[in-house]
Amino acid sequence: MKEFKPTDYTLECVATGREFADEGWTLSDRECKKPSLVRTKYAVKQIDVKPDSFGLYKFCDWLPVKRMLKGSSAPVTYKSKNLAAHLGLKNLYITFNGYNPAIGANMTTCSFKETEAYSVCARADENCDKVLVVASAGNTARAFAKVCSDNNIKLLLSVPADNLDALWFEKPLNPCVKLISCEKGGDYFDAIHLSDLALRSPMFYAEGGAKNVARRDGMATTVLSAVTTIGRIPDYYFQAVGSGTGAIAAWEANMRLIEDGRFGSNTMKLMVSQNAPFVPMYDAWRADSREMLPYDENKARRDVEIIDAKVLSNRKPPYGICGGLYDALKATGGDVLVATNAQARKAKQLFHELEGIDIYSAAGVATASLVKAVADGRIDPEATVMLNITGAGEELFKRDKELWYLKPSHVFSLTPDADDVVAKVEALFA
Repeated sequence: MKEFKPTDYTLECVATGREFADEGWTLSDRECKKPSLVRTKYAVKQIDVKPDSFGLYKFCDWLPVKRMLKGSSAPVTYKSKNLAAHLGLKNLYITFNGYNPAIGANMTTCSFKETEAYSVCARADENCDKVLVVASAGNTARAFAKVCSDNNIKLLLSVPADNLDALWFEKPLNPCVKLISCEKGGDYFDAIHLSDLALRSPMFYAEGGAKNVARRDGMATTVLSAVTTIGRIPDYYFQAVGSGTGAIAAWEANMRLIEDGRFGSNTMKLMVSQNAPFVPMYDAWRADSREMLPYDENKARRDVEIIDAKVLSNRKPPYGICGGLYDALKATGGDVLVATNAQARKAKQLFHELEGIDIYSAAGVATASLVKAVADGRIDPEATVMLNITGAGEELFKRDKELWYLKPSHVFSLTPDADDVVAKVEALFA
C-alpha cells in the first residue's frame, strides 16, 4: 500500500452552516432542528491528484477516509469522438465507470457504485466489530460485497428477490458478507424497510445512504476525474438518477472546484433523468414542489416492474431535504428529464456502436436524455458537456467467465416480523 495518512476535514450542516468534528460515523447534525444533509469541509483546498496506482484514492485529498483499501479503481474521463460527432458536440467528455481495460477502466463490478463502496468502507474504523448494513436495488450491493469480501469487512446486504441476478461475481465471496432478501414483488423501498428492521439489533450499523458524506464524496470522484482531465468545470452534467445522490455529489464537487480556483468559476447545469414510467422526482420537479408528490404504493411497484433501469427505482430519495436534489437543481439551473425503455435501449445500442462498449440501462437513460436535449436545441454545440456513464462493460467482463452468484441466507415477506428478522440476522454473524 502507498503511504497514506487519514484525511483532515470537518463537517458542516447545510441548513445552519454549523461546523463540527466528525465523530467517526456522523450522518447528521444532532443540533439541527430540521432534516438536513451535512457536508465535508476539507483542510486541503487545492486538490493534489495522486498517481493512478492509488486507484480511487488518487482523489484522497477530498475523500473522508481513514485508510486505503485494496482493489479500487478510479473513474476514467476521455473526450468523445464518435458520439460527439454524431450529436454535433465539439466538447463532449465521457466519464466512464465500468470495465474497459483498453481505456484504463478496471471497475470489475462494472458500476460507479464502487466509488461509493471504497470510500464508505475506508471511512469506517478498521477495528469496528459491528456489521455494516447496506440496502440496495442491485449494483450497490455488488460493489459493497466485492469491497467487503476483498478487505474482510463484515457486511449484511438487503436486496429485493427480483434483483438477485445483479449479485454476480467472478469468484465466491468471503463469508463475512451475508445477504437477506424481501420476497418477489418487493422493490428497493421494501429492501430498505427490511434493513431498518435488522438495524434494531445493536450488532449492526447503517451505511447511511445519501446522508453518508463518504458515499457522496466517493461518487463526486466522477466530477473530479472529468474536471482534472478537461482542465475546467463542464457546462452541463448528464446522469440518470434513482436517488439523486450522485447529482448532489456532483454539485458539491463543483463548489469545491470553484474554491480550488484553477478550473473556473462556473456551475454545471445538472441534467438528471429518470426511466419512465417511474418518474417521481420528475413529477415533483415539474410541479416545482420541494416535497415528493403522493405515489400509490401498488402503482409504484408496478412502474418499477416495467422499467429497464431497476437501479433508478428509489421511492424515498433525498430530494427535498436541505442540501438535497431539489436544492442542487435550483442552485445549478438544472432540470429533470425522462427517457422511456425504448429510448434508453436505442441509446445503449448507439453508444455501443459509436464508443465500442456496452453500457447499463441507467447509462442508456442518461445517454438518451443527452440525445434528446441536443435534438431539442438545449445544448450549445460549443459547450463542454460531461456524460456520466455510471455502469458499463459487463458483457466484456463476463465474456469467457464462469460466474458465482450470492444467494440469500433468508427471504422475508413484504410484511416481516421485526423480532424474527433480528433473531435471524444476528444468528448469521454469531
